[in-house]
Amino acid sequence: MQIQSSAPPTPPTSPLNWVQNNLFSTWYNSILTIVCLAVIIWGLSNFISWALTAAQWGVVGANLQLFFVGRFPPELYWRVWTALGLIIGLAGLCWGYIVRNSPIFSRTILFVLGVMIAAIVLLPLELSARLWILAIAIIAIVGYAVGRKLPTSISPWLTPAWGLVFIVNIWLIGGGLGLASVPTNVWSGLLLTLLTAICGIVLSFPFGVLLALGRQSPLPIVRILSILYIEVVRGLPLIGILFLAQVMLPLFLPPNFRNLDRVLRAIAGLVLFSAAYLAENIRGGLQAIPRGQYEAAKALGLSSPLVVLLIVLPQALKAVIPAIVGQFIGLFKDTSLLALFGLLELTGISRSILAQPQFLGRYAEVYLFIGLLYWLFCYGMSTASRYLERKLNVSN
Repeated sequence: MQIQSSAPPTPPTSPLNWVQNNLFSTWYNSILTIVCLAVIIWGLSNFISWALTAAQWGVVGANLQLFFVGRFPPELYWRVWTALGLIIGLAGLCWGYIVRNSPIFSRTILFVLGVMIAAIVLLPLELSARLWILAIAIIAIVGYAVGRKLPTSISPWLTPAWGLVFIVNIWLIGGGLGLASVPTNVWSGLLLTLLTAICGIVLSFPFGVLLALGRQSPLPIVRILSILYIEVVRGLPLIGILFLAQVMLPLFLPPNFRNLDRVLRAIAGLVLFSAAYLAENIRGGLQAIPRGQYEAAKALGLSSPLVVLLIVLPQALKAVIPAIVGQFIGLFKDTSLLALFGLLELTGISRSILAQPQFLGRYAEVYLFIGLLYWLFCYGMSTASRYLERKLNVSN
């Protein structure tokens, strides 16, 4: 008979006991707790007083459209709303499919609905914009409900669906093929930030995987070139890579492609930079795979490419999910450097707003608002990462 060991039971602790054990356990911990509480209360009281009395939030309300879509033609806003609806609807469907065996309402769902309701009620929007947000919220709820009912066999079609939505959204925003064309020099604000970040993430990930595999390749030329690229790019700052992409990249292209769009050059710089760091993160996951996994797969008769694709790479990516998502979050925030090259993404459009005579000196209000926008998207990626880690039992 096998005896199973179990951890000793722990007595329940009340909130008062927790405070006493963690904050006031010793005399110096008590002093440190009191000092920290005093500083926090002082800082919060001053901030709340400034936010409610001295801050001039009119700069945000008057320029809300500039923050979100920049100089995009107002008569074509329906394209942006439609693109957003497609993304939110598919995201709701995928999320419902992922959590189909969980309770209907979770903290994430309530948080997203709360953000949408707050946007409808609090933001100084026109009636048409409020109706669009309400419609998108309904689409998200319907997509979530449908996703919970989808069979497991639908899983292989979700990734191609995202690719199709991305292509449709680029067509909607950029025009062409029956729609009036919108030049990229009017793509600005949060719209440009999201576009460059999403393209950078989607394109740098497979590039980084290939570089990580190339660095461990048995072919010397492939391994040396991969190592050389990774080490050179990691030794350069992102602003240098972006400068090279904006100024030097056209010099290496054929004459017919030297007038490459500035947005495409910016995306190329972000992809080249991020791929090198992703490669090192993924290489760490590849090195964590035991040698026995390779040998067992070979014993089953799998070829080397199948061993990598079906056995090694999924385990390696699972092990480094936090590092990969952390790199994606960093890439999203690094898009703010594009403002240095004349691209009016979220930070760049904020500088343009602050240059208006009636809004001179309103730095705190503007940068707090765009900081909140950055935080919302980064928190969303972080939350999705933690859920994926729990779903895949990364800690086990």
